[in-house]
Amino acid sequence: MSMFKPEAMQLATLYVLREDAAKASLVLASTGAFAPEIADGPADALPELPGTRFRELYGVAHTRLQKLVEYCGPALASLPASDFSPVSETQLVQVNALLGEAWAECSRHEEARRRALDEIAHYRALLKTLKAFAHLDVDFSLLRRQRHFLDLRLGTVPAEETTRLRAALALAGYVLEIFSREAAQSHCLIAGPQDKQEDIQPLLSAAGWRTLGLPAEFTGHPEAVRIRLNAALADANSQYADLQKTFAQEQQARHGPLLAAAATLRNAAPYAEIGSLLRAHGGLAAVSGWVPKARVASLRSALQHALGARCLLMLRDPTADEGERVPSLSRQPRWLAPFARLVRNYGVPAYGEVDPTPLFALAFVALFGMMFGDVGHGAVIAAAGLFVPRLAFARPMLVSAGIASMAFGFLYGSLFGFEEFISPLWVAPLSDPTHMLKAALAAGSLLIFVAIAIGAYNSWSRGRTSEALFGVKGIAGAALYAGLILAGYRLINGEDIGAAAWLIGAALAATMIHFWRVHAGSPGERALVAVVEAFEAVLSDIANTFSFLRLAAFSLNHVALAVAVLALAEGLSAGAHWLMIVFGNMFIIVLEGGIVAIQVMRLQYYEGFSRFYGGSGRAFRPLGLAQFETEQT
Repeated sequence: MSMFKPEAMQLATLYVLREDAAKASLVLASTGAFAPEIADGPADALPELPGTRFRELYGVAHTRLQKLVEYCGPALASLPASDFSPVSETQLVQVNALLGEAWAECSRHEEARRRALDEIAHYRALLKTLKAFAHLDVDFSLLRRQRHFLDLRLGTVPAEETTRLRAALALAGYVLEIFSREAAQSHCLIAGPQDKQEDIQPLLSAAGWRTLGLPAEFTGHPEAVRIRLNAALADANSQYADLQKTFAQEQQARHGPLLAAAATLRNAAPYAEIGSLLRAHGGLAAVSGWVPKARVASLRSALQHALGARCLLMLRDPTADEGERVPSLSRQPRWLAPFARLVRNYGVPAYGEVDPTPLFALAFVALFGMMFGDVGHGAVIAAAGLFVPRLAFARPMLVSAGIASMAFGFLYGSLFGFEEFISPLWVAPLSDPTHMLKAALAAGSLLIFVAIAIGAYNSWSRGRTSEALFGVKGIAGAALYAGLILAGYRLINGEDIGAAAWLIGAALAATMIHFWRVHAGSPGERALVAVVEAFEAVLSDIANTFSFLRLAAFSLNHVALAVAVLALAEGLSAGAHWLMIVFGNMFIIVLEGGIVAIQVMRLQYYEGFSRFYGGSGRAFRPLGLAQFETEQT
């Protein structure tokens, strides 16, 4: 049953000497069995919060080390698993100072590095700009010099406008020379009389002329400028390389101190984590937390080994009103991990609530196979799960779903849509759609019955006896659903529904009395609520059952798509025929397979989970000794 229910928990309160609190936190973390909780007992007995200052210091140091590792620190190796010694506030202050100095050095280097990179980018941009003037055989200084009689200009103009602009400028006594072309733009030099500047301005604007500005570094002949810029770029690259080399040496020297700081912070992390929950008075400190009942003995042994008689561990079981306060710890086999992630998307099982992961996995596989039954398609899905590395995280789900699809493929007699190679062991869906609809309703009814039974068990195990017996998610609800199913079956077959009607009536009466009792208000209000709730329960049962008709609909759709692919392939040549079959089946596997998987989850979430699974719990997160994040990103 441990696979279906979260582990039993106990609330542990540990009393230690204040001076041993940091050491005790390391012991608790080393066991991985203690999830800190607000201290059990009156706060006025232990009013002090001794870990507040420690927690603040740790937070600053942790942030600084993370920044050092991320931006300019060396990639630190994994920290050793030994030498777990408690950390004092004095040590944290020292670590903070060391990390502050290291961060200041890294900041200075980062600033210098950015300036060097900006300088390199600047010279590269100038060299790129200079390429446009490579064929201009004129001193840039002449273009900058002011003249009384001659107007010289550099600019660009659309290539298709150059001929027209040259002719127009010639009328004003100007000449236009193209010295470079880039894409659809021509780089031009125009020269003419100074007193005609006003006359040519409209011509330039109409042609799309854009004046080219010369950077300050462009002095002298273009070739001389290029040589100077290349030399400056080489010098900037050399300075950047020297800067990086110096910083690499500083990194090497800093590696040891940073590794020591990371080890110190790793040892400080447990005490910092419980800092806001630790209570104290005088020389006594206490912290509470939840412990799996099966791990209590190992926790007690570890504390006694480390602290001897200097600690006291008090234990008690959760009370009836602490259900939502108790964390949930479910242990599932590794092959259920992908299914567990889907269940957790809906919510975490509350303490005492059945973990639906095994049921979800079984139903997911069975429903997927029923809607996607084909031996070939199932084999492809299973093979993808086994051999595609990127799908390794979902391997158990893909393999099991593929096998289920293959199994139903044999039942349906389908192999990549071909129905002539395998004789159906049960029924070919398109040959008897009515039979498929009945099978879908039967499968849905079974799942809903199981969901109601689990809901009743959840209520009973959490002390809600009345709800377990008379609620719509309890035994009365199961009786109501059984009566509805029996009535529907008898109506379809033209039989009398007398016994089913009595069962429905008795179940409705029980649920209405239950609603009357649990709701507050005037008699009229309570009666109205009871009627509405009972009516909603009937509609929900009917709607949820008919939702499972999509099992038949998708099984028929799957076959119909395969038939469509084969029909399209029939009219093609031999080569195109098999290409259509291959790519058509790939389309079915990827697109329809994804849609079917979504429909399976929808059926379980809304038609199944809503009847028994609240998902309102919180996961058990123990105090741990996880490695400090030391890999550079």
